[in-house]
Amino acid sequence: MLRIAVQSKGRLHEQTMELLAEADIRISSSKRTLLMNAENFPLEVLYLRDDDIPQSVATGIADIGIVGENEYVEQELKADVVMRLGYSRCRLSLAIPKEADYAGLDWFEGKMIATSYPVILQRFLSSHNIRADIHRIAGSVEIAPGIGVADAIFDIVSSGSTLVSNNLREVEVVMQSEALLIAYPGLSEEKQAILQQMLFRFEAVRQAERKKYIRMNVPRASLNDVLSVLPGLKSPTVIPLADEDWCCVHTVLDERRFWEIIGRLKEMGAQGILVTPIEKMIL
Repeated sequence: MLRIAVQSKGRLHEQTMELLAEADIRISSSKRTLLMNAENFPLEVLYLRDDDIPQSVATGIADIGIVGENEYVEQELKADVVMRLGYSRCRLSLAIPKEADYAGLDWFEGKMIATSYPVILQRFLSSHNIRADIHRIAGSVEIAPGIGVADAIFDIVSSGSTLVSNNLREVEVVMQSEALLIAYPGLSEEKQAILQQMLFRFEAVRQAERKKYIRMNVPRASLNDVLSVLPGLKSPTVIPLADEDWCCVHTVLDERRFWEIIGRLKEMGAQGILVTPIEKMIL
């Protein structure tokens, strides 16, 4: 049995539970307690606060954990990063009052900066030879300048709407953050084997993200032109049709280039284009 620590609530929790569900690891949501067993996989889920997860993994209380990179870096604990998961993206940034004149990092010299991430902030300031006072705040960092507690803040930024509502503006991005899968360094062979099964499933889910399965009928005379613009995994599949002048082409497209490529295919005579979402993809 493998024990995973996950955030007990919030956006990271929701996206983590979605990932587990996509990987067909079923966790009952009807009666959630501190510790829950998966119904169909040798996994138990330990629900914790985000900032408790790195320590729980580093000390072996949990075998693995899914945590924001910001918390992992801030706590400087010994746990191995197994996989970058690509969701719960945000950034840690310095922000100042909107009306303040800002010409560069020297603005922060001698200032008071409120933050929940003093380790990351101090490392950044030291690397730029900036001496500032750091005021650690557990929550609601964004209100600190407005009530006179600090001159600036260093905090998580996603959309930036919280900064705007508190009359602040982002001036320096210090680090990018996303969800990480971390592991206790001394996992047994049995637990490593279970972890590898989980990673295989996670990778299949991630490979399918933003991908579309495409099927289309193509005039055989245009086949080579069509194949030249299709970025298939290895090469597109070509299937003969009853009409010898036509064939059916199957391939996978990245959603980000979908409309660009589909437009070109239409110009080359492709018809009956069928687009299907992909749930899992195993390479």
